[in-house]
Amino acid sequence: MTSPIGNQRAQQAFLAAMHGGSLHHAWLFAGPQGVGKGSFARMAAMRMLAEAAGELPSSPDLVVPEGTRTRSLIEAGSHPDYRVLARLPKDPDKPDQDLARSIPIAQVRALQPLFATTPSLSPRRVVIIDAIDDLERAAANALLKNLEEPPAGTIFLLVSHAPGRLLPTIRSRCRILRFEPLPPHLLADELARRMPDAPHEEIAAIVTGAKGSLGRALDFAGLDIAGMDKALQTIATTGDPTNAERSALAKSLALKAQQQRYEAFLDRAPAFIAEAATTRAGEALRTALDAHEAARALAASARGLSLDQRASVYEMAGLVARLA
Repeated sequence: MTSPIGNQRAQQAFLAAMHGGSLHHAWLFAGPQGVGKGSFARMAAMRMLAEAAGELPSSPDLVVPEGTRTRSLIEAGSHPDYRVLARLPKDPDKPDQDLARSIPIAQVRALQPLFATTPSLSPRRVVIIDAIDDLERAAANALLKNLEEPPAGTIFLLVSHAPGRLLPTIRSRCRILRFEPLPPHLLADELARRMPDAPHEEIAAIVTGAKGSLGRALDFAGLDIAGMDKALQTIATTGDPTNAERSALAKSLALKAQQQRYEAFLDRAPAFIAEAATTRAGEALRTALDAHEAARALAASARGLSLDQRASVYEMAGLVARLA
């Protein structure tokens, strides 16, 4: 376990509050998805509980060493003062498959017996909700009652990718800590560390497509994003007058074995068009913006309506061809 990369200002602000006697009872970690908010919440929770239990002295380092009782209990899923609320698998027997669309009120209500007691191993308890954006409306209202009258010793760490969509009453009861997209050099360094055999051009393509999100970058790993970008660039430059390029791309991404790469394509193609728009003006800019809007709508429909993959890739590539 290593310290989260990037967003040092946010990390330092939280640590200063944690060690300065001004630790608010509810924190909203807000920022783009995949920039380390959830990882930071889990590490901060582990550190808070370990220090509260007297196992570690105050430190600017979030890492809790192996062998520490708090770390062992959390990793075993048995720490009595630590809870994480997240979307659960639709089928409990298949934890690696589809997750539920939301966090229901039952999960929030399940916290109430915990709140009726004092923390067990120290004066502190930590509840993480990752992400609070996933709460059903009734669940959000149930949580609000706990934020308005926080149980003794309880710290809430709420992860949000879209804080503007939350109930204003929830936001008003939290101290907001903003996380920013990671800079390209940090993403590149981290990918090079995790993917030592990856070609430089592949890492560069992943960094471009990830838009500051380490989570998205790791999702792209091993999917030949550089090759995908090369195909998109050819279509955008030539217009693909014979439809040969888009046909080949559609055929390759429609294979069952290419599902992850197809998902990455639905993310990458609209972003590719958006990047092209930044270099244009006048009618060319309007064409690119229209193509980008259509590409985003197509990507959403392709996922939400489970459209035919081959047809979706072919149509998306046609939008890219408008850039020529």
